[in-house]
Amino acid sequence: MARSRDAGYVSAFEVGVANTEIKDESYKSHSVSRMRTRDRGYVSKTTIAGFIDESFEPIATTTVGSGGSSSITFSSIPATYKHLQLRFLARNSGDNISARATFNSDSSSVYTLHELFGDGASALAAAQTGIAYYPTGLVGPNSSSGVFGVSVTDILDYADTNKFKTARTLTGYDINGGAGYVELTSGVWRSTSAISSITIVPNAGNFVQYSHFALYGIKG
Repeated sequence: MARSRDAGYVSAFEVGVANTEIKDESYKSHSVSRMRTRDRGYVSKTTIAGFIDESFEPIATTTVGSGGSSSITFSSIPATYKHLQLRFLARNSGDNISARATFNSDSSSVYTLHELFGDGASALAAAQTGIAYYPTGLVGPNSSSGVFGVSVTDILDYADTNKFKTARTLTGYDINGGAGYVELTSGVWRSTSAISSITIVPNAGNFVQYSHFALYGIKG
């Protein structure tokens, strides 16, 4: 393991650049070339924050166990961030490939969405109003062994009590030679309440073992 050379300097290993001088020209695209090395392989601690994103903080994570799970809930979400980001890697016990979310357990018809959807051969667009959930991503179907869907959803201004809550999702899965899907969705929860809980469920079936869910707070 690398050790700090002195109180103000850390090894390049500690910032993920093993055996490489950080002043190397090849790192310009990563804004690392602006950093000055104290000597070969060492860089000032005060400059590390310039290329490590510290705006995301983990709030909670969960991984589904061997028994599966019919739903995932993040509760008691603190109102101390600007935005939220929900990420998951998930698979369904059935062949329904969609998952959906509700905010604050609100399953009334106050959600609106529009989406773009493609499978590599064709593309579709759709919009819905007055629905009872936000479609938060695609999950891998049971019929495709080992396939998990991935989703990233941003929930903007989630704690602002002066506006409706807007969300946007990029999601998809690939079967490595078979049919795959990608989807871009955005929508609104027509409520001014601060979001304090999020529940995610598959449209049918259960989330299977090793499905993983994580919630992050984004600083303003």
